[in-house]
Amino acid sequence: MLKKIAESVFSFDVEWIPDPKSAEILLQSPRSGEPGEAAAVSFEALWADARKAEDPQDFQPYLKTILCRIVSICGILRDCPRGGEPVLKLISLPTDPLDQEKSEEKALLISFLKSVGRRKPQLVGYNSSQADVPIIIQRSIVHGLPGFGFSDRPAKPWEGVDYFDARNSDYNIDLAEGLGQFRDRPSLHQAASLSGIPGKLEISGDSVAQMWLDRQLPEILAYNQFDAFTTHLLWARMAHFSGLLETRDYENEQQAVRNLLESEIANGKEHLIRFVEEWDRLLSLTGQD
Repeated sequence: MLKKIAESVFSFDVEWIPDPKSAEILLQSPRSGEPGEAAAVSFEALWADARKAEDPQDFQPYLKTILCRIVSICGILRDCPRGGEPVLKLISLPTDPLDQEKSEEKALLISFLKSVGRRKPQLVGYNSSQADVPIIIQRSIVHGLPGFGFSDRPAKPWEGVDYFDARNSDYNIDLAEGLGQFRDRPSLHQAASLSGIPGKLEISGDSVAQMWLDRQLPEILAYNQFDAFTTHLLWARMAHFSGLLETRDYENEQQAVRNLLESEIANGKEHLIRFVEEWDRLLSLTGQD
């Protein structure tokens, strides 16, 4: 379970799609960098190459992350200087999903690596040690990027921040590993919903590829934001269980999340109303309202 809370915590989630460039290089698929029919052909080529003989023809198997392209990264940044009150901020990449240049994978990775490399927050995710962190590392290497401080490693785990060692480092926190192993590990949707926290709302990760083909990047970003709020609320609950947040502090953390949601809604992110409504429904359903 959790052992410490750093002054800066980033509860994050990454969304990705099959990378048409991977299909072009490895499977000789037609060149296709934008959403459309050619990209759909590239997606299918990658899925077909990964299918087993007994899989249905329309099955979309999980691809190795290095074969995929990151399309959004969202998270809740929690800054809490010693003796101070935590301040929460919603971080969304791309900052403008309608700006093609800002939405390029390389631009997303540079923004993430520079910010995390400078701040050195605790990274908190769900299945992040097996998926989100590896894809960030792999795709940064594919693009030939420097680590911008993200890749720094201490000589010993207790001597500094290490994002490459989820087993021993306090700065690469995978909530899924704290909840179970193998068949006993719940999904994020299961763990969150049963705890009175919104899980998946209408959309799931399997939908992201088709949404990208349909040029629905703003909708992907909205979905990614939902998962960021879900991850942070689950982190707070696990921090409470671990004795790192007293009951009053845990209640204040939930209120801080609600205040952030209300602020973002007031600033135009009306899709977050759905998150608040589902949160209230689940709290009532689980008897925690």
